[in-house]
Amino acid sequence: MFEAISVRLGQIFKRLRGRGKLTERNIEEALREIRLALLEADVNYKVVKKFIAGVRERAVGKAVLKSLAPGQQVVKVVHEELTRTMGSGDEPIKMTSPGPTLVMLVGLQGGGKTTTCAKLGWYLKSKGHRPLLVATDTRRPAAKRQLTILGEEQGLPAFIQGEDPIDILQGAMREAGSKGFDAVLVDTAGRLHIDEELMEELKEMKRVFQPGEILLVADAMTGQDAVNIAERFEEALGIDGVILTKLDSDARGGAALSLRAVTGKPIKFIGVGEKLDALETFHPERIASRILGMGDVLTLVEKAERLIDEERARELEKKILKETFTLEDFLLQIEAIKRLGSVQEILALTPAFSSWKGLPPSDEHLNRTEAIIRSMTKEERTNPDILNGSRRTRIAKGSGTTLEEVNRLLKQFGQVKRMIREMHRGGKRFPWSMNLRKGGLI
Repeated sequence: MFEAISVRLGQIFKRLRGRGKLTERNIEEALREIRLALLEADVNYKVVKKFIAGVRERAVGKAVLKSLAPGQQVVKVVHEELTRTMGSGDEPIKMTSPGPTLVMLVGLQGGGKTTTCAKLGWYLKSKGHRPLLVATDTRRPAAKRQLTILGEEQGLPAFIQGEDPIDILQGAMREAGSKGFDAVLVDTAGRLHIDEELMEELKEMKRVFQPGEILLVADAMTGQDAVNIAERFEEALGIDGVILTKLDSDARGGAALSLRAVTGKPIKFIGVGEKLDALETFHPERIASRILGMGDVLTLVEKAERLIDEERARELEKKILKETFTLEDFLLQIEAIKRLGSVQEILALTPAFSSWKGLPPSDEHLNRTEAIIRSMTKEERTNPDILNGSRRTRIAKGSGTTLEEVNRLLKQFGQVKRMIREMHRGGKRFPWSMNLRKGGLI
């Protein structure tokens, strides 16, 4: 996410910080490079112009140039201007009371409306709401079936009865009222391009049902096309916000950096993966931190709280403190880490490692480590001391790895156990996830 622009800006700021003292000329040179980096990232040229003017106005002042760390102050100014450009804060869905809240998802074909409808349903369910998915796309083959299947994966009901979009939605609203659903999420029809027939259908739905929110689902990888589409939907229909999909695959970030400034509408959610739980609230300040290589610890913590079993984590902590930590427990840690996302995704959210992109550790390394442990018997995982030469050879063959890799894992695991023992004796403690990092196991 934002790899291209993040690397470019990182290089620019590294040179600034290395100068010690800054002059207006130094800052002007940096601003020219930042301007070019933003344009190459497909950020709207009007947004770039306003952004650079805002940074220049603040960065050439006495407070920056005469500070003890002027280079760091410029980074702070850029971070604040990036945040301002993308919006002042997150803007959640406004739930109406009495309900149900009607949310229409609109957009072109290929943007991910149907999948996003299910993702949004999962998100609201995780917040304690009762969403009903509604399929009003009667044109695309299997659209109703797709929404039903996606809903079933997360225990979300889908209403698909009828052939006319207005009739379907009327039936869904009656269903929601009678069964106590507090949110109705509507997957509307799309087109390959904006046309009059599509807009008239959406306008009629808006007129009849007066939805609480109309959210445009746009593909981040289309860059400025996503911004142009948002402008046209706003002019013709009126939208309350945007859900930006496929942001995890967008190395440039032009759409995310331009949408709010160009359309005046907030980005409410971002799609960061294919799984149904890969939908995040859009936090401008956190995204600005990611772009500048500062990581995003809050998002990482929220993901961990949502996906890691708290009771299992407490049990693991007890084992660590009692020095009964085994390879069986280590395997559970690997599974927990993989639920958070790829290793590179986790490192990108961690300030100390956000610049490690493309470097070890890798998902391949984690997968090979898991394969080695799974090739052991339960007795071997509990008591690695019994692993003689023949057992290690068998494990290497069974896991598709080498004897050297098996030996290295066992050596590193022994080092971790010794480190835990020493820290326990010294009265020190640190999070279980750091045990793996410091021991070199991931």
